Amino acid sequence: MFQKYKYHLLLHFIILLWGFTGILGKLIHLDFYHIVWNRLLFALIGLGLVFLVAKKSIKIKSFKELIKLFGVGILVALHWITFYKSIQLSTASLGILCLSTVTLHVTWLEPLIMKRKFSWIEFIFGLTVIAGIYIVSNDFNPKDYEALAYGLSSAIFAALFSVFNGYLVKSIPSSTITFYELLMGFFFLSCILFCKGEFNSSLFEMTQSDLLWLLFLGMICTSFAFLVTIDLLKRLGAFTVSLSINLEPVYTILLAIFILNENEVLGSQFYLGALIIVLVVLANPIVKYYLKKNN
Repeated sequence: MFQKYKYHLLLHFIILLWGFTGILGKLIHLDFYHIVWNRLLFALIGLGLVFLVAKKSIKIKSFKELIKLFGVGILVALHWITFYKSIQLSTASLGILCLSTVTLHVTWLEPLIMKRKFSWIEFIFGLTVIAGIYIVSNDFNPKDYEALAYGLSSAIFAALFSVFNGYLVKSIPSSTITFYELLMGFFFLSCILFCKGEFNSSLFEMTQSDLLWLLFLGMICTSFAFLVTIDLLKRLGAFTVSLSINLEPVYTILLAIFILNENEVLGSQFYLGALIIVLVVLANPIVKYYLKKNN
């Protein structure tokens, strides 16, 4: 039984790690640009160590593939920049809730990009998730609107790189995809900081606790999680992965209760919305199984 569900269990462990990244946006006392830049730096160092030990090759077959990886790398950087901007404008709970819209974006992006037949079942699941998020977030106030805009932008970027990675992983090893996407994201953000006049020693000015959190964020929540997730995309599919990621807000908000005391956003509405999300995630593989069995 464990063998059958091991990839789903691994996926939810990764989602728990990602749920903690939202908390780190509050625990690390740095500007959101600096958080993302250091996250990319430590993630690349972590990957480099893995490649050295495993003696992995990161060669790319063609220049065309390299351009594609660089393009997705920019999407990854934009996703993290807007995500942490949203969190710093408001709360970890609000920032992470916006990512639940990723599922809805995937339902219309996959048919366009992957040329896959549009699925009304997946679309309905996506809308149901949005309904759950609406119930959870019904108490938002006007000051959260800017944070909401950044958070929803982050979700679109996340949906785009999720779908593109589902395509790229068919011909490029997941470790190579991860390395080049993070490298391009690092280069892209470095250019932004250079233009802002912030590409200097201030990037390394931080407390010891910030350094430790950034190491955890970069090497565990990014390098390790990124490698595993790209492989899971191949095994489970972009929609299943993206739909399961909708549990991330539940994990993050529960963590925020104990770590950040963000319990003011919780109540009966939160639990109702969270229940809807969990039921959709559980229904996804069951419905697909029976539809496939009956076809």
